[in-house]
Amino acid sequence: MKQRLMLVLNAAIVFAVLVLVWWAIVRVFKVPPYMVPPPMQVAKIAVARFPELWASLLITTEEAVGGLFASIVIGVLVALIFARSPWIRRTFFPYTILLQTVPIMAIAPLIIMWIGPGLSSVTLIAFIFCLASIIANTTQGLISVDENLVQLFLMHNASQAQILGRLRLPHSLPYLFVGIRISSGIAVIGAITGELFAGSSQVGQGGVGYSILYAMAQLQTAYLFALVMAATALGFTFFFLVMFFEWLLLHNWHESAARQSGS
Repeated sequence: MKQRLMLVLNAAIVFAVLVLVWWAIVRVFKVPPYMVPPPMQVAKIAVARFPELWASLLITTEEAVGGLFASIVIGVLVALIFARSPWIRRTFFPYTILLQTVPIMAIAPLIIMWIGPGLSSVTLIAFIFCLASIIANTTQGLISVDENLVQLFLMHNASQAQILGRLRLPHSLPYLFVGIRISSGIAVIGAITGELFAGSSQVGQGGVGYSILYAMAQLQTAYLFALVMAATALGFTFFFLVMFFEWLLLHNWHESAARQSGS
């Protein structure tokens, strides 16, 4: 756990250094505020428009969490099927990887046409972004169990359900969390990307991506920077929450989590 706290502290220090460099560049090179506003101006606009910023952030959070959660559920189910049938895995696994190359710009109009603009469409786009890494990592965890352990279970007359529940699934948890860590950041990117194309179901109400489009149209550079910083903070929050839950579930029994926690 100490190592996790140190990671958070290091991230905060790096962020402070980046803000300092940002301020120095603006100050030394006299960059116009309409191009790159100074950090204090961004902080002031974030405080002044906090209710609006917070409302946008909540919408994006809901969409990202929905897409991430759906990808975990569907991804694990697909991985279980892949692990159970090598033929199905060899046939369909390459197509799951192709999900990462899906051009959102091309399919966003179709999603909007099928579902309509707003939260549902954006959540679906975030789900598409996250799904591949969940399937790939969980499948790898399920099929990479030591064969000697499988034979040991069979020697004790364990059923396939017992092998799955007591051996394969616990063994795959670290792999699953690797996929979730990757997808936690991608979920935010997917939600914002979806908002850029799918927009909002109501004029004037939308997530961070929708607000970014509005700020760009109004040349509100300082508020645009504030939105970007808020989205970055959301991605970091997702990542560290996933790391916390990984430690919570694994540190008492899995060697990788125990090593990282310093025990």
